[in-house]
Amino acid sequence: MSIEVNGATYETDENGYLVNLEDWNEDIAVKLAEGEEIDLTEEHWSLVRFLRNYYDEYQIAPAVKVLTKAIAAEQGIDKKEASEFLYGLFPKGPALQACKVAGLPKPTGCV
Repeated sequence: MSIEVNGATYETDENGYLVNLEDWNEDIAVKLAEGEEIDLTEEHWSLVRFLRNYYDEYQIAPAVKVLTKAIAAEQGIDKKEASEFLYGLFPKGPALQACKVAGLPKPTGCV
């Protein structure tokens, strides 16, 4: 499978995740988000940047529990509010959809 962005073709797996993480850029993120029926706002971009930084540091995409805890701490809200916020941005699953848009591998474990 693949997607086309700005005249270039990028390989994706059967679930639509980028195969080569180095291919990712913001134009690709927009294309992947369109496939998820998401219009990226600054809140989406903030989460995408968080995920990419987390991946750079730990070489793994965070599970939704880790993501929720980090967002709660960052925004000074409780975990329930953070979860609602994340699902508001990525309704089909914040870890799954957000990692796809961020060009990261599909998260494993507790998603």
